[in-house]
Amino acid sequence: MNPKTKLERFDSNVLSKFKLYDSIFSTLPYSKITNTATLLPLFSNTCAEGYEKGLDPKSIVEEFFNRYYPDYSKDQRTDLLFRFIQFIERRVVLFDAVEDAAFARVNNMSGIGTLRNLKEEAQAKQKTTALKSFLKEISIRPVLTAHPTQFYPGSVLGIITDLGKSIQANDLQEIKLLLAQLGRTPFFKKKKPTPLDEARSLIWYLSNVFYPSIGEIQTYLQRHIFADDSYSSQSVKLGFWPGGDRDGNPFVTTEITRKTAQLLRSSVIRNYYRDVRKLRRRLTFAGVEELVLEVERKLYNSIFKLDKAPEISLDDLKEKLNEILEKVESEYHGLFANELSDFIAKVNVFGYHFASLDIRQDSRVHHDAFLTLLTHTNKHGITDANFDYKEASEDERIEFLTSLKGDVSPDVFEDETVQKALGSIRAMKEIQQTNGEAGCNRYIISNNQTAQNIFEVFAMIRLSNWTTPSVDVVPLFETIPDLKIAVEVMDKVYSNPTYREHLNRRGDKQTIMLGFSDGTKDGGYLMANWSIYKAKEELTAISRKHGIKVIFFDGRGGPPARGGGNTHQFYASMGSSVEADEIQLTVQGQTISSNFGTFDTCRYNLEQLLSSGISNRLFADKATDLDNDDRETITQLAETSYQAYKDFKAHPKFLPYLEHMSTLKYYAKTNIGSRPSKRKSTKSLDFSALRAIPFVGSWSQLKQNVPGFYGVGIALESLDKSGDFDKAVRLYNNNAFFRTLISNSMMSLQKSFFKLTSYMENDPEYGAFWTLIYEEFLRAKTYILRLTGMNELMQDQPSGKASIKIREEIVQPLITIQQYALLNIQQNNLDDHTREVMEKMVTRSLFGNINASRNSA
Repeated sequence: MNPKTKLERFDSNVLSKFKLYDSIFSTLPYSKITNTATLLPLFSNTCAEGYEKGLDPKSIVEEFFNRYYPDYSKDQRTDLLFRFIQFIERRVVLFDAVEDAAFARVNNMSGIGTLRNLKEEAQAKQKTTALKSFLKEISIRPVLTAHPTQFYPGSVLGIITDLGKSIQANDLQEIKLLLAQLGRTPFFKKKKPTPLDEARSLIWYLSNVFYPSIGEIQTYLQRHIFADDSYSSQSVKLGFWPGGDRDGNPFVTTEITRKTAQLLRSSVIRNYYRDVRKLRRRLTFAGVEELVLEVERKLYNSIFKLDKAPEISLDDLKEKLNEILEKVESEYHGLFANELSDFIAKVNVFGYHFASLDIRQDSRVHHDAFLTLLTHTNKHGITDANFDYKEASEDERIEFLTSLKGDVSPDVFEDETVQKALGSIRAMKEIQQTNGEAGCNRYIISNNQTAQNIFEVFAMIRLSNWTTPSVDVVPLFETIPDLKIAVEVMDKVYSNPTYREHLNRRGDKQTIMLGFSDGTKDGGYLMANWSIYKAKEELTAISRKHGIKVIFFDGRGGPPARGGGNTHQFYASMGSSVEADEIQLTVQGQTISSNFGTFDTCRYNLEQLLSSGISNRLFADKATDLDNDDRETITQLAETSYQAYKDFKAHPKFLPYLEHMSTLKYYAKTNIGSRPSKRKSTKSLDFSALRAIPFVGSWSQLKQNVPGFYGVGIALESLDKSGDFDKAVRLYNNNAFFRTLISNSMMSLQKSFFKLTSYMENDPEYGAFWTLIYEEFLRAKTYILRLTGMNELMQDQPSGKASIKIREEIVQPLITIQQYALLNIQQNNLDDHTREVMEKMVTRSLFGNINASRNSA
């Protein structure tokens, strides 16, 4: 047992090694690197001293040049600042690599939340049988999305991976070479990626990280928990959005969806081929080797048949592998049978789909598409032209929609909206034929507000020559008003006989997606999380009433403001009133690389998620359920914070502040994702059209992190003023869900740094608004510390806090440069060339800051 604390392990394995390799990087024999590395510490010190003296970023940058390089021309100064940006970006990569390499040393890979710990606790409490039962029922599904928060291009991701391996091996020579490569590899993407580029990028993670990690988890479950008992469940499934998510992305076409599915199938078969080649080196027995060679050959040929059926079908592959296993066990004493069984388990999990490709589109787009489709079907006698759909009531529309079926081809329409809607449905059907049903069997409706939204999509599916579709129609409820009426919507949907028959064919299961990102953007941190929790309770109850098992799919981002933070603690805190047999959540951008970027981090975090869904039921903790008093308290806190957040959004300077004082408009210039930063093109800033990622990310770049704490301080203060603060303390001590919310909000506060923008306090236009934010920051910090009994933020997470501290120190010069450029732009007296340079400086500074934060957008 390691006697060191987690913080001590972090200091010795991360901090010390980072300082060592950072010094090596700084002394590489390249003139630009050496000069920049020598000057950056001077600039960093100037920044730290300047903020302590209350200087603004522009004054800090000017003081640095006046002190050290008074004779530098404007171009020389600009060149050095850009070199600082480039060097800091690479320091962030180095720290990422060092921290990832040390993950297994810093974290207890057999500790709380791991499968080994779960197994041992179950054995100690004589609950092994119950554990096996839960493992057969419970599963997790991380869904990888292409949302634009991933700033590392593929070449840099490769360097990080290789660098991590070299650091683990203490291979100093290889580390030097990789650092030299890092110094000369560009980070900036000159062109926006296509949806297919995004798919390829994330498939790299599927092949290199998720495939071996999930394989190891399945192996551990079979060998160490189930042992002699049969275990065929899929504890971990994967979802995939690139190439299927059309919401606000005009570049995702039907052809892109087909090609993405082909890539997924080809990639998983390639992994199977590699595994079979390894097995062939062991399965050299007479009568066995020949069978293995046949499988190997057919798998190899299937890799390249992108637009054709594989040479060996999935059923044939499974049959052949089981035939080989039976031969090995019966004729060769089971020699290497375990290795073969492990491979068969992978095939059972990944099939030919690798990850399930979801289709998603906005309900408003569906509605427009359906109206156009209806005009065509009325004209050609497919539907009743006498039925006035627009004037009918919702109940009449639903009755009409569920009566529809037929074969309406997308090719008969010139309207692109209808072509894409019907084309994507046809693509789903085709993908199921080549990749299996799991290849593409969910249609997600974002901005779902009514039962009609669900039935319009259901009708279009049934009008695509698919009367009994093997498709789950998934409504996504996002805003606070939508969450409030979700139970009413689903009650109406469940009560429809035609749809109920459909659910019966789908195993009496209904997936419902809930949006943390837009929920927080709409209603603030506390209200969004509490509204989603209440919606889950109500939806669980109404689903059970109708004999349906509801599956919740959480649309989460990286930071606490978008449902991120300590995610596994969130799921472990769910009470018995929330259905939780399957934990499904989106994982996006830099959260993929930070939480699932290596074998160790991936396996650890998958196990944490899986155990969180089991532990709160296997080892029942009454603190997960809210009693009436605590429910009343959290409702009061949520409503007070909601009103505070609504008042904040209604402030006349709210949108102008974001538009003129933040990096909001620069997100679209980063070329990191194929999707536009706004849902619709507007000249002025439209809050409803603004996506959650640039919204939350812009606050993060300001180091204000407003969506993660605004309203929390006001709500707690309100209880205090009414003499009821003890109720908040009682709630915190009693309920794990509330503790998780406060812990994640604490992370948002910890990552804030108001000295960066304190100059705004004196701004004639925005000074009062900045003060409003700062006062709530101080209020939230004061009350959260009082609530938790801590002396400082994140006191209970010392290693996490230490990691944040180092990352913030690394990027402080970077955000100073960013603010320096913004201040110059705001002066409105720049010539065109200088303005272009300053805008480029702002855009380039986004990368390192986002990557350093790891969960900021």
